[in-house]
Amino acid sequence: MDKLQNLYTTWQSLQPLSERKQYLLSQRFSVDYNYNSNHIEGNTLTYGQTELLLLFGKVVGEGDLKDFVDMKASQVGVKMMSEEAHLKEQPLTQNFIRQLHKTILREDYTVYRQLPGGITTSYTVHAGQYKNRPNSVITRYGDRFEYASPEETPALMTLLVDWYNDAEKSGKYTPIELAALFHYRYIRIHPFEDGNGRIARLMVNYILARHNWPMIVVRSRNKHKYIEALHQSDVETGLLPSVGANADIKQIRHFLRYFKSLVTEELKYNIDFIAETSPNVWWYDGQKIVFRSSSTPKLLKSMQYNPDITIEGLAAAADISVAAVNKQLRQLLNKGYIQRSESDGSWRIFASSSI
Repeated sequence: MDKLQNLYTTWQSLQPLSERKQYLLSQRFSVDYNYNSNHIEGNTLTYGQTELLLLFGKVVGEGDLKDFVDMKASQVGVKMMSEEAHLKEQPLTQNFIRQLHKTILREDYTVYRQLPGGITTSYTVHAGQYKNRPNSVITRYGDRFEYASPEETPALMTLLVDWYNDAEKSGKYTPIELAALFHYRYIRIHPFEDGNGRIARLMVNYILARHNWPMIVVRSRNKHKYIEALHQSDVETGLLPSVGANADIKQIRHFLRYFKSLVTEELKYNIDFIAETSPNVWWYDGQKIVFRSSSTPKLLKSMQYNPDITIEGLAAAADISVAAVNKQLRQLLNKGYIQRSESDGSWRIFASSSI
């Protein structure tokens, strides 16, 4: 924890952030969090589509309508979670968790499944209500892993929320330990028919924000580490859902180690983003981009300030040839840092500067 605590001390020393830095960091978190949390669950929107939807209200490109609606609902859920986290005098309630679930799912919907032999079955996912049918997952080893039954879920959720409120008051755990343990216990219950992963990640940030830690993003590119850490703790804890739902900090040591590493990485990203002063350094989905050529950030800035700028205009702004502009644009397009509108040819920039 020494490295993590030192980073947190550095983060605290940077407070309060300037209005400009807070605005830029908030925008990045909004896009990064919603894109990654939903992408982990199969949402097909690209990073660029997510940014255009959440920051500018634009629906562009191909995609399932449900994915666009889910992404917007996810952002509403983030706002709801953040506002609730700042009401520190109020304890956590099951009602808040159910309302958060109803917010991100919006409404009940029916899921249809094709069984062998051509038989179609269906069931209804209830927004804001605990499950009324068993749920499970097939692990990468081919085993079926069962979560808490519908019958035991209400009691286990009562125990979870009561435990959290008592543990928070007692100060027995650090905010990092508290968030990790809540996440693991919640996942072992899996109280809803859908949306459990998204709620778990929202609740982690709810806990961190309540204790003045910056909120974090579980990056979809590292999904395998996230899943494997949970699996290793499942092996340590055992298969019985009620035991997993009451796991202690030692039993989740694998997930806790992963979680500390995640928070360390995200906290370092936030600090670097805030402290960066070089115009050659940009950011994309939590990763630092250091451009070797000083002409590249000039191109990006020119496209930001004038989305309709021509190739010739870009060449003049960066003081390079048209051929050099086209080469750099191809590289930026391939990496997803920029996009050109098919309708009017305007430029869209998805990488961002922190100055």
